[in-house]
Order: sequence, then structure tokens, then C-alpha cells
Amino acid sequence: MEQLKGISIFVEAVEAGGFSAAAERLHLTRSAVGKTIARLERRLGVRLFNRTTRMQSLTEEGRFFYERCLRAVEEIRLGEAMLETGRRVVRGRLRISMPVLFGRLCIAPILEKLLDEHPELELDLSFNDRIVDLLEDGFDLAIRNGPLKDNPELMARAVARQRMTVCASPAYLERYGIPQTIADIPQHRGVIYRRGDYERSWIFPAPGDPWREIQPQARLRLDDLGAISDAAVAGRGLAWLPCWLVREDVAAGRLVQVLKHEAANIVDAHAVWLRSPVMLPKVRLAIDTLATRLPAVMG
Repeated sequence: MEQLKGISIFVEAVEAGGFSAAAERLHLTRSAVGKTIARLERRLGVRLFNRTTRMQSLTEEGRFFYERCLRAVEEIRLGEAMLETGRRVVRGRLRISMPVLFGRLCIAPILEKLLDEHPELELDLSFNDRIVDLLEDGFDLAIRNGPLKDNPELMARAVARQRMTVCASPAYLERYGIPQTIADIPQHRGVIYRRGDYERSWIFPAPGDPWREIQPQARLRLDDLGAISDAAVAGRGLAWLPCWLVREDVAAGRLVQVLKHEAANIVDAHAVWLRSPVMLPKVRLAIDTLATRLPAVMG
């Protein structure tokens, strides 16, 4: 059993990218992970990792051993999953990655209620706007907005639809006028979403085409939707935002929706998980719950 434990920790260290990350996933100390790997190396008589003060990398022998250990570990994981599907009790830790604002305001409140409904379930929620690697980063599930790239290693299910809207503060519209058509947008100031090298265009359905992209004049670019909403309330320009985010400001009169007669762009929200012959009950529960409850939250 001790040998099997050492192998599982070794595989986790490889998949996590280092001893520290593996220790965090396994709820162990970095020292405990390092000692377990060292004992495994002594038993095998080879060095599995090249170690520096900052990182660990597999040796040639370590890569050879990992490829064979992984097959055995995957068989064990599959066996556990098949047994888990026969249980009525949902248990264990469920790790989910989701966009920061969408996750905090819409996803997390739904999932947190599952803790009351399933006492043996644990949630580990990560809020990050980057696209995570589910296998390398150790996530069971990820929530992603917008079109998905083809990936044979992943499966996906749409769990909600987000309607986008153009809005601005009453003060901005009084000063610069109200756009009457989408063609008026380039003549207006706008607050744009930008992350790294990616700058998001405003997308609208177009007759005969999948969509048309429009950009206002942008002097302010932000990488947070909440900050864009705040800037729009402050009168910095038009903003293109999901309805669920601005509905309270619209109801309070701090923002005004414009171009409501134009067809709105709809953005799908997907749950994404690693392809597997068997889906763990905790993963299925989260997906089914979001597909059932999230549309009502989105309005």
C-alpha cells in the first residue's frame, strides 16, 4: 500500500508541475511530497526528477516510469468512477474554474447551495478569466463563455444563454445623443474590454451573415466587466455588457439600454469537462444543477 501511495503522489507531482502544486492538491506539505518521491527513487534505484531551487523536471527514467504509472492510475480512477456512479450519495471534492464576475455573481451562489443539499460534497471554486487546462491544472469542470474551440479531449454542455446589451448613463446620452442604429456606434465613445493582446469587438447578428463586428471610439480599455459597468455609469461612454450584469443599474436609472429594437447578440455559457467513459456523480450533479437553475438567474 505504501508503494501504491508513493506512485500516486509521483503521478500527482508530474501532473501538477511540481512538488508544491502537488502538495496543495493533496493537502500535504511540500516536504512530505519530496520525502515520498525520494523514498520511491531509493526503492527504484533511479532519479525520477531533476531538482533545482525553483522547479522540478522529469528525468528520462522519470518520464518512462510516469507513462507506465499513468496507465495504472487511470485504470484505478476509472474503477472508482464506475463504483461512484452506483452510489446515491454525492461525495468528494469538486474543483471548478469559472470567469471572475460571472462566476461570483451567477455561478457560485447556485453551486454553494449544493453544500446544504449534499453534506459529503466539497467545493473548490477558482475565479479566473484565463482559459485553464483542466488536466494540467487539476480541474473537474470549467465554465466558459462564448464559442468553444474543437478539442477531442473535452466534452461540453450549454448551461445558459447570455443576452448582450448596449447601455450608457443618462448624462452621456444627454451630452452626446442617443444612437439610433448600430451604424451610429462608431461615432460614439465607448468603454472596451481588453485582456492582453485581445480586444473584444461588439458583435451583432447581421442578415445574411453570421454576425457583424462594430467598434466605438475607445479611449478607455479595461479587463474587468464590473469596471466597464462602473465606467459606463460614470458617463465614460457606451458599454456592451451582459444583461444580468447591468439590470440593477438599469432598474435604478443609472444606465439606459439603447438600440433595444436591434437584434441582440446571444452568448452561450458552457460547462466543459475532460472526456471520460464514465462521468463522476459530483460532476454530473454540478452540470445538471447549472443547466436547471442558471437560466433563471440570467433572466
